[in-house]
Amino acid sequence: MSTAAIIVAAGRGQRAGGGTPKQWRALGGRRVADWTLDRFRGRVDHIVLVLSPEDTDAWQEFRASNLILAEGGTDRAGSVRNGLLALRNHGIEKVLIHDVARPCVSNRIITDTLTALDSHPAAAPGLAVTDALWTGDGVVVTGTQDRAGLYAAQTPQGFHYDAIVAAHAAHPGGAADDVEVARAAGLSVATIPGDADNLKITRPEDFDRAERIMGTNMDVRLGNGYDVHRFGDGDHVILCGVEVPHDRGLQGHSDADVGMHAVTDAIYGALAQGDIGQHFPPSDPQWKGAASAIFLRHAVELAGRMGYRISNVDCTLVCEYPKIGPHAEAMRTEMARIMDLRSDQVSVKATTSERLGFTGRSEGIASLATACLVKS
Repeated sequence: MSTAAIIVAAGRGQRAGGGTPKQWRALGGRRVADWTLDRFRGRVDHIVLVLSPEDTDAWQEFRASNLILAEGGTDRAGSVRNGLLALRNHGIEKVLIHDVARPCVSNRIITDTLTALDSHPAAAPGLAVTDALWTGDGVVVTGTQDRAGLYAAQTPQGFHYDAIVAAHAAHPGGAADDVEVARAAGLSVATIPGDADNLKITRPEDFDRAERIMGTNMDVRLGNGYDVHRFGDGDHVILCGVEVPHDRGLQGHSDADVGMHAVTDAIYGALAQGDIGQHFPPSDPQWKGAASAIFLRHAVELAGRMGYRISNVDCTLVCEYPKIGPHAEAMRTEMARIMDLRSDQVSVKATTSERLGFTGRSEGIASLATACLVKS
């Protein structure tokens, strides 16, 4: 069953202050949008990012990612419709619609919303109202409101894809959210428990609250990886996903990408999930000559399923030849693409062993890697 998330990020968010749309403002050393996107990576099959035509830098940046991009509409409903249309040829059965300004959404809410769609056409998190409610004119209290049965709506709101597409097509506009659109079309919407920490950044002080939430119960993990491959016949080597001309090749059961193997094992190590050999046994002929990107992508997706995002990776290649420097930037770019990271989250560097040992004798290439994972 194919799943997707639509991240609505086309608004201008002026109430949050700062002069910059809130999704592009800094939060805990990263942008709000970066945190939000990371919440969904590895948890759904496809992610659509809906961007304003005005955000030209974001369009250029995210075109190089694994995201599907869609242009924002004149209002939120138009942006959601454009996001839904961007998924029309992807065989989507379940879709989550989420506000980019909710970067603290938990893995539990995402999972519970998707699970609820197994038995309901729509589902959304709601937070029961516990405070007394007043009416007022901005100066004095004019009355009270019974809070029984009232919920504060949150996102992501989940739907069967075909049903919500039809609901939006039939709706006249002006809905507060997608649940209202769904209900107008007669869809039953299941309520799942919301989370007080799943705040929507709206006012300037919300940034401080979001940072406090993100700093609570932080789980940071480090893993290291090490790999070696000997030289054999060939006219090139593949290192960190890049083909580098050389008078010899590297021997291995797969494509012998020693750098990518070390990074993959570093991620598995941080997760305490063994190594490449356990997930892709060399005794299995289907992996003979396989591209190492398959292994790395599996490790990244496993991290996402376990609730972790990759903060950064650092890979060191140890060899006398070939020279890595001219290719290092291409290697960083390719590794970042495979892991769906920014290039500044990936380091690829090289050193020699001063002609000592098997690498010094040019008998092969070794690689060491470290990966840092943070609980989402």
